[in-house]
Amino acid sequence: LSRYENQITILSDYLEEFPETDEPVWILGRQHHLNTDKSKLLLDISARLWFTYRRKFSPIGGTGPSSDAGWGCMLRCGQMMLAQALICRHLGRDWQWEKHKKQPEEYHRILRCFLDRKDCCYSIHQMAQMGVGEGKSIGEWFGPNTVAQVLKKLALFDEWNSLAVYVSMDNTVVIEDIKKMCWSPPQSSGAAHSSAHLHRSTLGRNKNTAGFCTGWKPLLLIIPLRLGINHINPVYIDAFKECFKMPQSLGALGGKPNNAYYFIGFLGNELIYLDPHTTQSFVDSEENGTVDDQSFHCQQAPHRMKIMNLDPSVALGFFCKEECDFDNWCSLVQKEILKQQSLRMFELVQKHPPHWPPFIPPTKPEVTTTGAELIESTDKLFELEEEFEILSVW
Repeated sequence: LSRYENQITILSDYLEEFPETDEPVWILGRQHHLNTDKSKLLLDISARLWFTYRRKFSPIGGTGPSSDAGWGCMLRCGQMMLAQALICRHLGRDWQWEKHKKQPEEYHRILRCFLDRKDCCYSIHQMAQMGVGEGKSIGEWFGPNTVAQVLKKLALFDEWNSLAVYVSMDNTVVIEDIKKMCWSPPQSSGAAHSSAHLHRSTLGRNKNTAGFCTGWKPLLLIIPLRLGINHINPVYIDAFKECFKMPQSLGALGGKPNNAYYFIGFLGNELIYLDPHTTQSFVDSEENGTVDDQSFHCQQAPHRMKIMNLDPSVALGFFCKEECDFDNWCSLVQKEILKQQSLRMFELVQKHPPHWPPFIPPTKPEVTTTGAELIESTDKLFELEEEFEILSVW
């Protein structure tokens, strides 16, 4: 208890940076009130995994950079969004981190996924090398859509978390495609994928059949958007803020040109974000598998920026652990996002658009093992994906 009180005292030193206001603060689907629970707000923020620039890690690809300072900020923001999904999956949204407190094994296992080593599934090494298949050289800055495509492909190699990652196209989320993907068993056969959704009622939910799980795969939903041409269009602001109120919220990737931030909430017309632009030294796991995690949590008041200063290129993130979470998200979107008759932020449709190519749930490429050391040339694994289109702007 004394450690918990100590942490509140330390965080309290930064509270004056928040203004005195009766307006609520929204952080990833949770509401906080500054006049009654400031300490709770700061503890909620410090529990988020914070990934920043690092230096002195093994060179990417063997001969590449050993630091991502100056170019890896959007990759770090993508890591933060994904890490929040994994925390919700294994520990729950209301899990709290406390300094020096023993954490569950799942927490350390999540952290190990993101360490700066070529054999960690979401390391800077894996992301940078998978970005080559998206047309990005190692050391080149990523945009929100590129990092979303990279996470979608790396997740195929991650059997522990078994996430279904859906990245929307053309500002459109297709319910039918998501349900088909999330009900697909982890097999490489296309026939197995299509039959799983059709016959899930006979197979039963969360039961093992022929050695694989036929339940709902937890969904990481990423929606890349262009909310204007050079500046964010004010017509989108209310809908954008509404997304941070949803219990499924993973925040948003965005920022300013070549300057990425991980947005986790808002207060009034200011966005609250975690900033990856701090360079820290590489941290590896201990022999017992734990990670010294002090540098992976931001223990001060987060940064804020006026929403109108946001670059219009963003990507929203949502996590739906169960099918009912996704159904609830669809209802919230219908109620809060699609109520706008013109210039909607994005569209939610039931059926796969007939003029689109058929939807085939992605499967892991036929390689014998995973790891960045194998991914020398990603163009052989995946075809280059096109950038999303601007559909409606002023």
